[in-house]
Amino acid sequence: MDIIKNMPAVGIAVIAVILILFAISLIILFYVCGRYKLISSNIRKDFRNSRFLSYVNQSYAETYRIWGSETNTPAIISEGVSSRLGGLLFCERFLNSAVSLFVTLGLFGTFLGLSLSVSSLTELISFSNTEEWLSVLDSVGGGLMSALSGMGVAFYTSLVGVACSILLTVLKSIMNPQALRESMETSVELWLDHSVAPTLPTDRARNDADAIKLMKNAIDSASKNMEKTLASATNALNNTMYNFDRSIGTFNNGVHEFGEVDYNLRGTVERLDVSIRDFSAVLKKISDYAEARNK
Repeated sequence: MDIIKNMPAVGIAVIAVILILFAISLIILFYVCGRYKLISSNIRKDFRNSRFLSYVNQSYAETYRIWGSETNTPAIISEGVSSRLGGLLFCERFLNSAVSLFVTLGLFGTFLGLSLSVSSLTELISFSNTEEWLSVLDSVGGGLMSALSGMGVAFYTSLVGVACSILLTVLKSIMNPQALRESMETSVELWLDHSVAPTLPTDRARNDADAIKLMKNAIDSASKNMEKTLASATNALNNTMYNFDRSIGTFNNGVHEFGEVDYNLRGTVERLDVSIRDFSAVLKKISDYAEARNK
């Protein structure tokens, strides 16, 4: 406790930052390892409880339908890890960098403490060039204590940084989140290839018998489609012929009605001509009668 009391505030701040980062690293380490173990356990229980496994299962099913046994399972798993477990990958990278980060912060505290010590020693030695040197001998002890406190910052920050780095390295080696992730990916790959794949339909043949079956199904499907097309074309042609026959019948009826109209029109014209002739004859008689009376 005396060491902490005599240590400058900057040294305490550096040590506090190192300890806080170390605590965060421990929490992240246990969290990452726990998540990987949970995903592996969900494979054996119910994969629907994991969004990652559900996403990988869906992607694998869509790809397997097209490519069959040639599906690149590791690539699908890697893509799922990158898109769905990106936070865990970031935590792994942080843990890998935290080991060197602690040492770097310790070195930062070392140089900071040495700077404080040099500054205190320089200030103490500067009194030797004055006439008041003898009068300030009593303050030499205080100056040396200030310089030593700076040296304490240098050594203790380095000690804390190196100690945290060693502890985190040991814990990482014991828990090994990278190995847990690789084991989880292997378990997912085995699950997809051995448990999921046999239950999925595919357009790719697994063997020669499946290839012949797929070829037969394709031929049958093409024949049925051709029959449907021909039937549809025949119905369309019959409808067209029916409409054409109706148009011809309508045209013939129109021509017949036009003949009747022409016949009636001719009779009307002839009767009108006779009437006009009779009217002309009557006018001529009236004219002759009028001329006879005038004479």
